Amino acid sequence: MPRLAAFPKAFMHALCKDGSMRVSEWIELAAKLDIDGLEWYAGFLEMADESNWLLFRRQVEDHGKTIPMMCCSPDFTHPDAAFRAKEIEKQKRWIDMTQILGGSYCRVLSGQRRPVLTIEDGVKLAADCIEACLPYARDRGITLILENHYKDDFWEYPEFAQKMDVFCQLVDRIHDPNFGVNYDPSNTYLAGEDPIELLKRVSDRVVTMHASDRYLLEGTLEDLRKEEGGATGYAKRLSHGEIGKGLNDYDAIFTELKRVGFDSWISIEDGVDGMAQLERSVAFLRLKIAKYWPQTDIHPIS
Repeated sequence: MPRLAAFPKAFMHALCKDGSMRVSEWIELAAKLDIDGLEWYAGFLEMADESNWLLFRRQVEDHGKTIPMMCCSPDFTHPDAAFRAKEIEKQKRWIDMTQILGGSYCRVLSGQRRPVLTIEDGVKLAADCIEACLPYARDRGITLILENHYKDDFWEYPEFAQKMDVFCQLVDRIHDPNFGVNYDPSNTYLAGEDPIELLKRVSDRVVTMHASDRYLLEGTLEDLRKEEGGATGYAKRLSHGEIGKGLNDYDAIFTELKRVGFDSWISIEDGVDGMAQLERSVAFLRLKIAKYWPQTDIHPIS
């Protein structure tokens, strides 16, 4: 029976850069949603103080919710070994953070798609770094989840394993009970590919999911792909929006996830136009979950 979490997509700059929103404010906003948990982000400014970790966990749990997933962005494809070693240590700290917050899943990425990097070398670097983190994660009861990612908000280059074939190569290189896929259907469109095709290739490895919908504000996906490599952060043509009204076919997605027995966390990346929008996305997903997992209890939005 899938459970719903939410991620503060609309408030990332406020929580991670200028500090204009406190984490406790986000917790209070999210507590009003009909969700089961809050997906966390390692880069919240207040997470630099480790004494806050248990405090935030208690605040979330006081509202009857949990923190199941940690979103973080290791860069494992840097050509310098010393840089990669530091990224591995960062990932281990994020694993500790996930454990203390009471979570079970901690994201990993491949890294940035630097122009000098070959596919063979990039896959090897990323796989080696992820495998170096797995014993540490296993000892703490944490599963590392590799997302088919587009581009971290604060990176210069897009994700190395953005393309389906590269992503699947990397997934196929790593076989460990504490490793799986965090599937994000929206990101596949940015690679010019079909999210359902990707899902069918990796569905037996999917352990968590990001639910979102994407819209182009102007131009085409081809225009987006032409410009994406040179700008820090997300391309200006791209926008998140209300789930169920964008490009994704959630009936096809949930049909496949149901087929393989998926029953884990679905985290919502939405709300860029306000909390009312996020509430509508929650309601949409609740209805879909009830359709494809009919044993799921439905609770009205409070």
